[in-house]
Amino acid sequence: MLVLTSGSAAAQAPASTEDNIDELVAANHVLAKLKVLDAFGHVTIRHPANPQRYLMARSIAPALVREEDIIELDLDSNAIDARGRAPSIERFIHGEIYKARPDVKAIVHSHSPTIIPFSVSKTPLRPISHVAGFLAPAVPVYDPRSTVGPSNLLISSRELGKALAEALGQNTVALIRGHGNAVVATSAGLATYRAYYTEVSAQLLLQTRLLDGPITFLDAEEAARINDLRQTGYVRQWEQWKRELDGSK
Repeated sequence: MLVLTSGSAAAQAPASTEDNIDELVAANHVLAKLKVLDAFGHVTIRHPANPQRYLMARSIAPALVREEDIIELDLDSNAIDARGRAPSIERFIHGEIYKARPDVKAIVHSHSPTIIPFSVSKTPLRPISHVAGFLAPAVPVYDPRSTVGPSNLLISSRELGKALAEALGQNTVALIRGHGNAVVATSAGLATYRAYYTEVSAQLLLQTRLLDGPITFLDAEEAARINDLRQTGYVRQWEQWKRELDGSK
């Protein structure tokens, strides 16, 4: 995976905690509107003032998230300021990835429907489109059975969250068998962009596999160049999505 450069990430990072929370709320609403998040998905950001903590909405449908729903948690996923608000049962996805990946500043966990077939088959999710360079070099699949045996497939403990983070490694996206995915980035906006285009990429690859092959995938250099460009290039799409939210109010 292309190493994220601190300059491009910093250029797009909101300055204050309040601005970061605004971006987090917007990411919830955008991904719900795009139908990437259902009522059970979630988005988080690493706390801008304390990298040992992160911010996440209470257990609530993403489309309904407001500023007052945001909870601060430590990297063991203990709520710091719950004030009676119930945290998400799958918060361990986020805490353990933040713990393992200091470069990650935002995470989306979705049940994006078209990626599910890639989590239960032998066909890997690979990039074919210029918007999907971040899928290289690989999209690993994590199976909770390898950690705890049969389960409800939810990542509802630190043990499972740590195993998922290990499966993700230094990649950008990991699939969870029969469940969904986790997408990481350096900002809420970029995480939203990547979560959306993970779903789009899965749709495109399924369509392409219906046509005559062989399929031409992005090569490593193309993926790296695309990923570098989109470190800041995603902003045009992100700003449009946020403006569309404003227009719908």
